[in-house]
Amino acid sequence: MAAIALLPDTLTTQQMPTLEVHESLQRRSLRSSVAMQVLDRRDFQNLGVTGLNDALSRIAGITLRDYGGAGGLTTVSVRGLGAKHTGVSYDGLLLSDCQSGAIDVSRYSLDDVKHLMLTIGEGDDIFVPARQASSPATLSIATIAPPSADQRPHITAQLRAGSFGYVSPYLRYGHNLNDHLAIALQGDFTHADNQYPFTLHNGTLTTRERRANSRMNAGHGEGSFIWQANARHRLSGKAYWYDNDRQLPGQVRYYTNLSRETLREQNAFTQLNYHGSFSSALALKTSARFNWNSSDYRDPLYSGQVRDAHYWQREHYVTSALLYTPTAHWSVSFAADYAFANLNSTLATDRRPYRHTLLQTASAKWHTERLTVVGRLLHSLYLNGAQVGSGSRDMHRLSPSLSASYRLPVRREIYARLSYKNIFRAPTFNENYFFHYGSTDLRPETTDQINAGLTWRHANASALEVQLTADAYLNLVRDKIMAVPVNMFIWRCINLGRTRVWGLDATARTVWHINGRHTLTATGNYSLQRATNRTNEASPYYGYQLAYVPLSSGGAAVSWENPWVNLSLHGEGTSQRYTTNEHYDGTRLAGYFEWTASAYRVLRFSRHTLELRADLKNLFDRQYEVVKLYPMPGRSYMFTIKYQL
Repeated sequence: MAAIALLPDTLTTQQMPTLEVHESLQRRSLRSSVAMQVLDRRDFQNLGVTGLNDALSRIAGITLRDYGGAGGLTTVSVRGLGAKHTGVSYDGLLLSDCQSGAIDVSRYSLDDVKHLMLTIGEGDDIFVPARQASSPATLSIATIAPPSADQRPHITAQLRAGSFGYVSPYLRYGHNLNDHLAIALQGDFTHADNQYPFTLHNGTLTTRERRANSRMNAGHGEGSFIWQANARHRLSGKAYWYDNDRQLPGQVRYYTNLSRETLREQNAFTQLNYHGSFSSALALKTSARFNWNSSDYRDPLYSGQVRDAHYWQREHYVTSALLYTPTAHWSVSFAADYAFANLNSTLATDRRPYRHTLLQTASAKWHTERLTVVGRLLHSLYLNGAQVGSGSRDMHRLSPSLSASYRLPVRREIYARLSYKNIFRAPTFNENYFFHYGSTDLRPETTDQINAGLTWRHANASALEVQLTADAYLNLVRDKIMAVPVNMFIWRCINLGRTRVWGLDATARTVWHINGRHTLTATGNYSLQRATNRTNEASPYYGYQLAYVPLSSGGAAVSWENPWVNLSLHGEGTSQRYTTNEHYDGTRLAGYFEWTASAYRVLRFSRHTLELRADLKNLFDRQYEVVKLYPMPGRSYMFTIKYQL
């Protein structure tokens, strides 16, 4: 939508009410042939979303690993498959981390985000890069496009401040230089001490402690442009920079909270995208990106500095996709991606690994008013090597997927959907090469996904809208990569595990426009995940729930929009979890449920907008942990002032 909005004759589309844009995203998720959930800027505002982590907790099926505090590492797992199985797309291109395989979503600011979309399985859009099909689930982050309504500058200035030394200024400038070219520049900086209090229990002794060695300073900047040559050809580009210099607080243990570990992470990428239509039936997309990552770890308390390490990774990536639409009902697409990635470090045991990746997809889609059927075949080829020693084995695989959505012949808007996807995950560089841990003989993990769901929507003369979704699923993972001990000092990654995950994701949404001045919105999500170890029937741990996967999780939110001060209340939580697959004594994490209250007011003066907002997080000061021995903050506040021109 952002690119189309740059056309000179699309002024009317840009001026559509926010509710209509929001409606189209929600309707798209209802008609989808796979499980899909959407949150947009309207949700962020009126449902009291305080950050990207908070937004992700509103999506059914997602499990977060959060180490606590602003800027702490956060990874996303979907339906018990693990963070390495979840792709994260940023403005249409999948992000990558060839070293660990998991994307840290804490480095992406919600201030730039237009909407979040979780797609589990293959989406209905077949005009996408081949890499988009290489993950069981994809979290898409779409940032705000440059303005196109007029040719005057648009400025957004924002300041957030809150508990535990948190302060974050943000600035954005967007400008249509002429009818064809629009640019945007934006940046933010975040500082936090993160020395929040927590309760420590040691037998009968209970003490009040504070997190230590938790300071962070993070900065992020982006520059982007869109050049619309004419109605058929568009060129866009982006340059991105991220720098986070932080202390690592370490695990909380009895009688000591000592840590001096530090980590500096830097990430830069540039990308260029072209989209052209050569006729009403033929279109081409092509993109190129260079990505660079640096990770510098220091531990001055460890003698000899033997734990200190600096890693660098680089990736060159190019993709092209061709779409052919011979009729109004049929469309076919072919996409090919190539990537070259390598990694080096300051470790004496560094192998300097590299990988060539070639991905190709052939897709077809049949679409009518009632029925949508999407089929895709992915061919994956991984050629691995190392500059020191031998590289890991090469890999190739064909992975099919098929999905369908059908609107039932009843008066209500009810859709039934069914999907299947087979996919595999290549081992990461850490799993292949890390000293005393990796193995070059690893096989890829293979996943089969089956999903069946129903969606229902009811609207009453635009005054009341109700939307419900329910999806049941089964995931089977073979050749799961697991680390097992060889002796006290050496662990090895091997293909040992099999897991089975079955569950249910359900969402509910109700919007009631009481009159032109009052709107009530209520949302809820619930996930049931039975993720079990199916590796060895003779094992006493066979059938145990996987580590960190809760059996139940969910949340609810209610908001009241009115002419005075808009209010919202949101709660989310999980059932108990275990930190090991074996459920050893002392590894159980208690369940929790926490609440957040928000209030905001938007003041408009001609072309100027001023928004004032206050958030009170963890309203009842609940003490809990998402990751063992990393306590989360208790009650905290945040104030935001935002000016738009």
